[in-house]
Amino acid sequence: MNELEKFNSEVSKNIESLGRSEKIKQITSEWVAATIPLKYTYNFQWLGRPIIQYPQDIVALQEVMWRVKPDLIIETGIAHGGSLILSASILAMLDYQEAAQNKATLDPHNPSRRVLGIDIDIRPHNRYEIEAHPLSPRIDMLQGSSIEGSIVDEVKKVASQFDRVMVVLDSNHTHDHVLKELEAYAPLTSVGSYCVVMDTAIEDVSAEHFIDRPWGPGDNPKTAVWEYLEKCSREGIKGSDGNALNFKIDKKIDKKTLISVAPGGFLARI
Repeated sequence: MNELEKFNSEVSKNIESLGRSEKIKQITSEWVAATIPLKYTYNFQWLGRPIIQYPQDIVALQEVMWRVKPDLIIETGIAHGGSLILSASILAMLDYQEAAQNKATLDPHNPSRRVLGIDIDIRPHNRYEIEAHPLSPRIDMLQGSSIEGSIVDEVKKVASQFDRVMVVLDSNHTHDHVLKELEAYAPLTSVGSYCVVMDTAIEDVSAEHFIDRPWGPGDNPKTAVWEYLEKCSREGIKGSDGNALNFKIDKKIDKKTLISVAPGGFLARI
């Protein structure tokens, strides 16, 4: 075992230990609940754009992207565009890595790896800033409901042109909406890639935090994930590649991040 393997083994043991600690889980739960009213997730940016995520989730997404090496990332929910920029930046680094390995010339204005964002309302000032960003050549955006038929059809058409697809769902957080997004987009996830469902943490905190929202405990992305996974198992749903659609919740990510808006939401297609 070399030094890197020794280090990774130690990290794995640390993660398992954290995952078993009820004290850590309780402290984490209390901290998350205390910071929700303060909009803690609004405090961060990625390469100049607000990202509205926990730093832990940003790092977890980066790790997944680097490991999966997708050539298309589909995202529902755009807001200020920080998540699109995060995805585009990691895809750019993957291209740089491959170009260096192959001693090839990289054209930043015509990238092969791309990000496709969907939002029902792309605010003009956000669109302007996203399109003005240096990573904009990698980003395509569709305005419309992520569950509307014509939008779903367009996304499927785009996805059919790529070999390795990753999906991130982060728009309307009601059970019904997320379930419909899963039905539309989860089958596009490539084997070995992920469908990441954000804001599953809504199920785990008090309803008082969502009195002005149409979602809350019992009606949120996590309940949609549970229903969809059960449906996949019961009905034998197939992916767009024609193979069985089998997802497994990556619990190691939950154990390592602790603080996350997406516990139980990192779905690995196996």
